[in-house]
Amino acid sequence: MKIYFAPCGIGLGHVGRSIPIAKRLVEKGNHVIFSTYAEGIGYVEREQFPLIKAPPIGFQVKPDGSIDFRQTAINPGPFLASFTLLDQIDSEVRTIQGYGPDVIVSDSRASTLLAGRLLRVPRVCILNQFQPIVPRRTRNLRLARFADIVTLTIIGRIWTGGSTVLIPDFPEPYTISVGNLTIPKSYRKNVTLIGPILPTKPDDLPTKKELIRKLGLSKDKPIIFAPLSGPTSEKAFVTGMLRKILLEFPDDYEIIMSYGYPSTDDKPIRHGNLTMYKWVPNRFEYLKACDLTIARAGHGTITQSMCFGKPMIIIPTPGHTEQISNAKQAEEIGVAKFILQNCLSREKLLSTVKEALGNRMVERAAEVQGEALKHDGLENAVNSVIEVAAK
Repeated sequence: MKIYFAPCGIGLGHVGRSIPIAKRLVEKGNHVIFSTYAEGIGYVEREQFPLIKAPPIGFQVKPDGSIDFRQTAINPGPFLASFTLLDQIDSEVRTIQGYGPDVIVSDSRASTLLAGRLLRVPRVCILNQFQPIVPRRTRNLRLARFADIVTLTIIGRIWTGGSTVLIPDFPEPYTISVGNLTIPKSYRKNVTLIGPILPTKPDDLPTKKELIRKLGLSKDKPIIFAPLSGPTSEKAFVTGMLRKILLEFPDDYEIIMSYGYPSTDDKPIRHGNLTMYKWVPNRFEYLKACDLTIARAGHGTITQSMCFGKPMIIIPTPGHTEQISNAKQAEEIGVAKFILQNCLSREKLLSTVKEALGNRMVERAAEVQGEALKHDGLENAVNSVIEVAAK
């Protein structure tokens, strides 16, 4: 069977959950090829999968990492953006025709779904946000609400039009993306909630004690893991802020920080009790070894931390409605504390770390982990892809 993977290339989360599905399908004797763009390219190349580089598409970002709604509307603007989308669709049509897949797996890529629909190829759509992000600023509130109505109608038809839609999230009451899953009743029959796509489970790894010894970490200090994710333009500002703050953290903690750049090396840079990596290939070893994670509010990072039973401190991207909603939901569940970026300081972060490492939150994270690990999103996704291809 030939499978065409087309994850969104903005950030690493979409490619990051497509790769384990692809690996499992290859293990079963299938052939796969990827199509992506932007940051996704480096990740796929690092994993050495066949790759077609698609035309890039994205949005404008301010220096602090927040989405610039006004500039996105101007540059590229709706006119040029429509041509960019058409360029992507045209590229996908030609690539899909050349490859001749039995099934298309699109992670939040509308262009691929539209191309697959034109070519009448069976489609699986993976997503955790049913409608696109609309920044919520007071001066743009009415425009944002109007855009919500329009985009929900249009994008809902794209996601579900002849596609099997998989939501890689937990059932209620632990659904992280609940604030971003406003799905009209008419679309729900094609939508299935499958659980997070976790490439490595806690039980697949050695014990925490063995990992601490293997990784050369302190046995006597709380270990903080800060894996930063998201598009480069969104995380650059917070990366600089966190690096400066963590360099000034007391020696009571051992801290590992990953910048999340897959196209670079994985050599550590050490300053006192802070170890910095451009890329951590063994992310899940550090996730199991640590006591606390500090990260953006990406869906993948939050659900992975929940599956590994780790309390979190989350710093959502300013104006990013999906991340803000994710952060609020994780805090509501009791496994995270979130800090707005404009409130981030050494004193605020240090006090929140102490609070997050308190017995109450640690116990809640362990409790939620027991429920989270009941749902095998990876296995469910693989079975769904095979089932759709066989129809």
